[in-house]
Amino acid sequence: MVGVLDRRLLFVTGKGGVGKTTVAAALGLLAAREGRRTLMCEVDAKGDLTAAFEAGEVGFSPRELEPRLFAMTMDTEESLKEYLALQLHLPRLARLGPLARTFDFLANAAPGVKEVLTVGKLAWEVRERHYDLVVVDAAASGHVVGQLRAPQAINELLSVGLVREQTDWMMELLNDPATTGVVIVAAPEEMPVTESLELVDQLASTGVDLAAVVVNRVLPELFGRGEEEVFARLVEPAASAALSAALRRPVHRVLDAARLAMTLRRTRAAHLSRLRQGLGPERTVLYVPELFTRSHGRRATVQVTEALAAELS
Repeated sequence: MVGVLDRRLLFVTGKGGVGKTTVAAALGLLAAREGRRTLMCEVDAKGDLTAAFEAGEVGFSPRELEPRLFAMTMDTEESLKEYLALQLHLPRLARLGPLARTFDFLANAAPGVKEVLTVGKLAWEVRERHYDLVVVDAAASGHVVGQLRAPQAINELLSVGLVREQTDWMMELLNDPATTGVVIVAAPEEMPVTESLELVDQLASTGVDLAAVVVNRVLPELFGRGEEEVFARLVEPAASAALSAALRRPVHRVLDAARLAMTLRRTRAAHLSRLRQGLGPERTVLYVPELFTRSHGRRATVQVTEALAAELS
């Protein structure tokens, strides 16, 4: 089996709100710390990827955030300009003008055109070996399949020509499990687990390999059986009253919080079990613990990086 960071192109996806961008940032940082020249790309231009490093905005041209770690934001018009300059040797125009309107027409008439410019740019960076690893903060789970299938969709529309030749090598690169993989980020909750299992099945139509499933915000086991027996006695009214009297302050809020933590842990454990069973023993599953702190920013990114490093060691 190919290790997650042994590949050269990773698409990180997941249901909104599960920490997809933080995990993408952490994978990029981990690869850079291990000595790989790494490019991170955000496809939706929200700025969340660089916010994970508190590094300000970036554009289409990659900017180095940390040693060996570069970041960029996808821009399909800029990607088209670069493609025309590289493949047709046209000058890099400031504005595409009428060509841009033609491009918009084609993109609306033939779904997948804009997506293939996104995937093509990233695949080209890999093919040209500008970076050891490209980590993509990809579209959410509901849209990533269309993004990954774009080269195949364009390939099916065209039988000959330059564009067909371009999609041929893209598909070869995307369908090589030693080169490309998808990382699905999930959370131990019902809907993220359901969507993750559905996405695993849908990936078969793309030809892209599943590199790993990262389960974010996993609660630690706070109480063993022995502690639970003690806790069960403490929450009894008489014991709780005696403890409050001894400490000279009410303890019911602490006990309620402990009860909630136990309930959440057991509920999430059931979802984790369903995910693990649905994936099967051959899939790589990595676990990131609940941080109990701010879930974004550089500090959170470093904590997730360290958790993934421990899982992958």
